[in-house]
Parts: sequence; C-alpha cells; structure tokens
Amino acid sequence: MSSGAPVLDLSLDATTLTAAVCDIESVSLREEPLADAVEVAMRALPHLEVTRIGNTVIARTNLGRTERVVLAGHIDTVPLTVDPSNLPTRRVDGPGGEILWGRGTVDMKGGVAVMLRVAHEVREPSRDITFVYYEAEEIDSQFNGLLHVEQQRRDLIEDADFAVLLEPTDARVEGGCKGTLRAEVTTKGIASHSARPWKGHNAIHDAADVLARLVAYQPATREVDGLEFREALNAVHISGGIAGNVIPDRCVVTVNYRYAPDLTEDDAAAHVSQVFSGFDVTVVDNAAGARPGLTLPAAQAFVQALGLPVEAKQGWTDVARFSAMGVPAVNFGPGDPNYAHMDDEQCPVEQYGACEAALVRWLA
Repeated sequence: MSSGAPVLDLSLDATTLTAAVCDIESVSLREEPLADAVEVAMRALPHLEVTRIGNTVIARTNLGRTERVVLAGHIDTVPLTVDPSNLPTRRVDGPGGEILWGRGTVDMKGGVAVMLRVAHEVREPSRDITFVYYEAEEIDSQFNGLLHVEQQRRDLIEDADFAVLLEPTDARVEGGCKGTLRAEVTTKGIASHSARPWKGHNAIHDAADVLARLVAYQPATREVDGLEFREALNAVHISGGIAGNVIPDRCVVTVNYRYAPDLTEDDAAAHVSQVFSGFDVTVVDNAAGARPGLTLPAAQAFVQALGLPVEAKQGWTDVARFSAMGVPAVNFGPGDPNYAHMDDEQCPVEQYGACEAALVRWLA
C-alpha cells in the first residue's frame, strides 16, 4: 500500500460517500489509489479482518454466526471522457429529482459506497459478512480480481452461503444469471472460379441451412429456483469468401447461446452441437451461469427484508464466479444499467440510501 492514500469518511451519507469514491479515479489497471483508500478504511474498523490481493480488498467479520454472506463490488471503471468531462462528480437536478452525475455513479461505485456504509454501520451483523472490493472487472477476465481471489485464496469466499453482487440493477433484485456460449458453425465447399461455379461448391450457400435452423429455433424458458430464465440462440457474425471471383470453400457462422443456469457448460455445448448436427461445430467460449439460490434461508431472508420482487438476470455477470465457488448469488445495486459507461452516467441520489437501508434491514 502506497503512503498518502486518499481518506474515505465512512460516516458520510451514501450519496456523498459515492461522490467521494467516484472522485478517486480508478480506471481499470489504475485502481491502486482507491484500493489503498478502501484498505485503510476497512482496517480502521476493529470488527473486520482484512486481506489484500493485488488491488482487491477482502474484509471479513468472524463472529461465529450460523450463516455467512458476501457483499461484492468492483472498484474499477471504464475510461473517462473529456467532452463532457465525467469527473469530478456533481449533483444536478433531474426530471425525477436530484441525481449524481459522473463516471462510476452507476457502474458501480454507488454499490461500493453502499458496501462501505454497511461495513461502518453494521458492527454486530446477524450473519457473518465478507466484503469483497475487487479490481479489473471491466477488462479481460485474466485481470479480474475475483478470479485472482478464486485462484489464490478461495477459502476467503467459498465458506459463504449466499452472495449479493452490487452491480447496478435500478435498485431491483435480479437473481443468478444466464450462461453464455459462443460457437463457430463451419460449412465447407470447394473453391473454383466464379465463372465456372459448377466446378466447385459454394460454402456460403450452405450456410443458408445454418440460418434456417436459427430462424426455426424455439428457445426454451426454464424455471430455476422459482425464476424464469429465457434462453436465446442467435447468429452474431458470419464470414466467408476470399475474393470477388472465387467460389468460397469455407463459411463460418458464429452463434451465441444464452442458457439457463441449471445447465452445465457441457450441457450447453451438447445442445448447440445437436441443433447444428451435420456441421462442424467448434465452441470458442463458454461461461456457465449462476443459480440464484432463492431456496436458501439467507436468500429468503434477503428477499423478505427488501420487500421487492425478484427477477431473473437475463445477462451474464460476476455472480457466475461466485457460483463456480459454490456460492449462489443475486444482483442488487443502485443505478440504471442503461446509463453504465455512458458519457452522461448518472443515478438518482435516493437509490444509494434506499439500497443501504435495504441491506441494513437484512443484516442488522
């Protein structure tokens, strides 16, 4: 930890603390100043034991409770913009009331500030808590702080019963997440001069069958832990041909399968291979989803304390990393995700306090 770390006053209200966290610039791979500030703030709280891995800070209570839960959030942001500048933050009037405007106000330093407030306010929680403030979520997964914790100190997380990832959800609860698979479906032909196509075989024309299968495909809706996950299978890229006068001997259709979290990676790969039987199918990327775990006592208490309906997370988030360590998870945090990464990133100030109050009801 470098000397002269910025100071975070955890006694500030959630909105003011969010502004302070946002104003410590922490674009991916440049999180050290904010990680230093978080570490100092956590070490000042006597009820927490603190571990640092790179620029990821893990703080844990060890009170011998019968359950342990995780609150997690990434401390990095996407790069800043210059015109208009989205740092420092500022409060402005919005159509529905006051908003906090600037980089990180949505994705996801509001969630980080809420975690800091909970750590400060809830000294005797009803459940043991593991706080995870992690680096490098916004870039290639090899840099992801959660991945580093999983690889180096998995024991700091895997003893938890349930996790809440404070990604922006517009202060709603989104359970689990879908898995995502990307595969290349290849058709093979025979090259020839385009003036004499009968001498060859057109691989691009054969891709019509691949596309026809996608058009006819009826995606399933699967219920997992009481939530409905809508699957999807779509073409996302197509390539083929080498010249304007050559019959193409190869065409590749890249497909993306978003699958329910009750399927394994192998299940998903087998399904895609079945849909495109007869073609050469190569899976190039596959990340399993995460069950929401809503049948667990900690999850049921969470939903009851918040008093909010729970929806299935139809995308993929880092809750899947918790699931890989055997910890079911949900997404819940301040900010409309539609504003994430935008030049005019902004969040209604009341959401910060509302999310803090909800977590305090659950944990205190």
